[in-house]
Amino acid sequence: MRCIVEQVIFLYSYTYILQDLGYISDEISATIANMTTSKTTKINQIAPMGNGNIILIGMMGAGKTTIGRSLANCTGKPFVDSDHEIQARTGVKIPVIFEFEGEEGFRRRETEMLRELVKRDNIVLATGGGSILSKENRKLLRRHGTVVYLHAPVNDLLRRTRNDKNRPLMQTEDPHARLTELYLQRDSLYRETAHLVIDSSKQSLRHLANRLMRRLTILSQKSNLDKDTMQTITVNLAKPSDRSYPIHVGSGLLQQIDLILPHLPQKRVAIVSNTTVAPLYMEKLQTTLASEGVTSVPIILPDGESYKNWQTLNQIFDALLSHRCERNTAVIALGGGVIGDLSGFAAASFLRGVPFIQIPTTLLAQVDSSVGGKTGINHPQGKNMIGAFYQPNLVLADSDTLDTLPEREFLSGIAEIIKYGLIRDLVFFEWLEQNISRLLERDPDTLHEAIRRSCENKAEIVVADELEGGVRALLNLGHTFGHAIENAMGYGVWLHGEAVAVGIIMAAELSRRMKLINQTDVERIRKIFVQTGLPVVAPKLSPEKYLQLMALDKKVSAGKTRFILLNRIGEATMHADIPAAMLTETLQACSADE
Repeated sequence: MRCIVEQVIFLYSYTYILQDLGYISDEISATIANMTTSKTTKINQIAPMGNGNIILIGMMGAGKTTIGRSLANCTGKPFVDSDHEIQARTGVKIPVIFEFEGEEGFRRRETEMLRELVKRDNIVLATGGGSILSKENRKLLRRHGTVVYLHAPVNDLLRRTRNDKNRPLMQTEDPHARLTELYLQRDSLYRETAHLVIDSSKQSLRHLANRLMRRLTILSQKSNLDKDTMQTITVNLAKPSDRSYPIHVGSGLLQQIDLILPHLPQKRVAIVSNTTVAPLYMEKLQTTLASEGVTSVPIILPDGESYKNWQTLNQIFDALLSHRCERNTAVIALGGGVIGDLSGFAAASFLRGVPFIQIPTTLLAQVDSSVGGKTGINHPQGKNMIGAFYQPNLVLADSDTLDTLPEREFLSGIAEIIKYGLIRDLVFFEWLEQNISRLLERDPDTLHEAIRRSCENKAEIVVADELEGGVRALLNLGHTFGHAIENAMGYGVWLHGEAVAVGIIMAAELSRRMKLINQTDVERIRKIFVQTGLPVVAPKLSPEKYLQLMALDKKVSAGKTRFILLNRIGEATMHADIPAAMLTETLQACSADE
């Protein structure tokens, strides 16, 4: 039986690779998949899922048909493709419908077909790429199944669709420009509709199907979790006055108004979010607040590290002033680290300080940037060079918001989690080594434990050194190198956690050269980052460029760049007198070859 399973998986995987390279179309791929269905009937029950529809959405070329058939075989659910159903119903191919009825006519047929298909129970449904353009369709899909957004970059989509003549929207002289236009139009709508986001680029079908099955299983388990499993960490800032605040970690917290209400001086708030997160969670949060009569002013900013600047900050001020917000109007940050930093700086500055609440929706923000009161913006010459310490009144870390977090963003947060074990918590680091695979699968219990222990570590450091006069600087392990990478490559090209991961490898190597740790320690650190899939090699820049950028680091004192290094795994320390030759050797050893 195992041998048959492996042969079937290989055939599917090979089909997917050919499709990925553009040698075969979705239709041919589906035919090959059908050929294997009869051989896998008995295998279908290996990993049965519960009742309910699984609905795949995404751009053309994302792999909805191919992956959908594989998922159907794994779960024992019938597979249905909405485009194929329309063709079967009309007796003509999609391009012909477009030619005679236009896109508007096709979309009407598509909506009618989806209304019929979602009434079926326990199917795997692959939808057309433009099905989510209709608000009715988005609500329909989300209400009648678990919606999975198969996300892939434009270049991958182009490679998979370039030889397919059955896609009317791609009959253009510049397919790349057309795909880019469609992606920009649809990406936020896919995310708004999806319960899960899965990266379908550059992965074998076997790996992708297995990952998707695990994520779906975990999502099913989460719906049955006890909502009373919330954990609370308190940041006890007693001086100069009691400014303590809770960090709540758990599932389903966005709907718990009793957690938010005590921190609102008046029943009016301003919610700052971005164009990616707002469609997912703004309405849910506003509904929660409105249940107790709290009105809200939504402030939607563009998404990305490149927008963490004065211009975007002023958009927040403009909205607060135009809506006549007052000193008791709380500012709520709903988003990742960029939104938290911008909103916190605005809250610290507007009317010389208004209440501030953090609702982080990325893993990195939940374990790091939302805790501790660092706020600010970037400057072309350095990251986070302008800002203020301003503590929130509340941090609400709802792990459900991580279900729609893309894989790359999720991994970025794991870099900061590993950091806590390295700088002060050997037991936590050893726990991560044992549980890293479960964490990568987003197992709820493992994820909650990692978030809780990270927040506990940061809270203890913040209480001991709120304004970073001493021990708090240890939180910047890898950041001196990492910030230089972010700046050099352009903010947003490398995610913060990706740059920090490489920065930690560089700091470990420098620690070895300083004879603080040994090669075995360096390899142990490298191994856990390799397991996560985070980068471990720095981009190729000249040592002079690195040194120039690192000279702008906030830890520079008396003209000397101070580095956070490791005395051992679980204990960090600060060093300023690093021999220039040793630093140059480290930079060269850890950077990519030409």
